[in-house]
Amino acid sequence: LPVPEAVRRLNEAAARTPTVPVLAWSCTDAPVVRAAPAEGARTDLAAALAQAVIGFLAGPDRQRLRACHAPRCVRYFLKEHPRQEWCKPSCGNRARVARHQERHRRTG
Repeated sequence: LPVPEAVRRLNEAAARTPTVPVLAWSCTDAPVVRAAPAEGARTDLAAALAQAVIGFLAGPDRQRLRACHAPRCVRYFLKEHPRQEWCKPSCGNRARVARHQERHRRTG
């Protein structure tokens, strides 16, 4: 799906539930603005998920989003440390086994 089309669909889904900005501000934390359903609005799951995705993509954690490098894995994950390449340990194991088998195919 081309990025402009994906963004259009995401925005359309997010618009299904009317929202209002709500300010959250405690004495110890910085102020945060979040979207809350407007009074009387019905919550639409697709809209709630789309709004969360928009918040994530516009936030600082977006830089940590990675695709898993394991063979046949289609998952994404948030990179926790500089050398992380896989979404979970079993994917890392599968990738190491695949590398090992490829090395032995070439030499044997």
